Amino acid sequence: MLKIFTAGAAVIIAVVLIISYICFRIVFYVPQKNKGKTLPLKGDTYKPYLETMKRMAEEGRKIPYEDFYIKSFDGLTLHAKYYEYKNGATTEIMFHGYRGSAERDLSGGIQRCFSLGRNALIVDQRTSCGSEGNVITFGIKEHRDCISWAEFASEHFGPDVTLILCGISMGASTVLMAAGKPLPQNVKGILADCGFSTAEAIIKKCSRDMKLPAELVYPFIKLGAKLYGGFDPDEYSALEGVKNSTLPIIFFHGESDDFVPCEMSRQLYNACSSPKQLVTVAGAGHGLSYLADGERYLQELSRFFTQNGIKTEILM
Repeated sequence: MLKIFTAGAAVIIAVVLIISYICFRIVFYVPQKNKGKTLPLKGDTYKPYLETMKRMAEEGRKIPYEDFYIKSFDGLTLHAKYYEYKNGATTEIMFHGYRGSAERDLSGGIQRCFSLGRNALIVDQRTSCGSEGNVITFGIKEHRDCISWAEFASEHFGPDVTLILCGISMGASTVLMAAGKPLPQNVKGILADCGFSTAEAIIKKCSRDMKLPAELVYPFIKLGAKLYGGFDPDEYSALEGVKNSTLPIIFFHGESDDFVPCEMSRQLYNACSSPKQLVTVAGAGHGLSYLADGERYLQELSRFFTQNGIKTEILM
């Protein structure tokens, strides 16, 4: 009987480990062969904007830049591109989304910064393009990378250069997590576009979208992250970050976002303890608020940051 029980327990453990590993590979792992590749933008939501995004990306490739590299807290080489509008100008440090890239997710980001008289430091998140790593951690490790980039920028450009942390989708959650931690004194604000509230909330939402039992699947996903990815997705969250932030934060979110629900930015806004503003854009899908209404986007940015001590003018 004992042998049967032991054998049965071993089978159960093996099944749990196998399922957890499969979940880890699907949700968090990026094979080396896929480095630099990004999830394609599919669906009717993006069709009206694809040509504009392509044009912005092509324009961005023609703008001179400087490559920067730093070491992460866990030894990875991380890469970013620096685009200078004016020496000493306010600089945005920008972070892209899940399985994305700076070029795909931040189309127009350089031009948007230039139109506000700002420089842009556009970061390849770990696992993407010029940065090392094979595990996406939904902001758990990425927000520590964000802090490292802020420290690098403060040292490289000098403490008198105003820094703003900017992110879209998972990048937004990344900078919101960082907002709750100690940052260089010249980090003066946060721009968070369509971020998720917690890793658990967005993973369960996506599981339901795939017709999977979210409450049943999530424990396997979490176990896979801990056993094979070396992190706990519930260790920290953007929701906790905004509760501890003292920095001004402006939230943007498309009201027709079917990937990260607009309600998540409302939750983050309501939990935020620092000066804040929430801007929702009617009809805009995931990550499309700027493309859907660029004029309003710039106006709201200019107004909010000027009101919070960072003089911002729309130049073009």
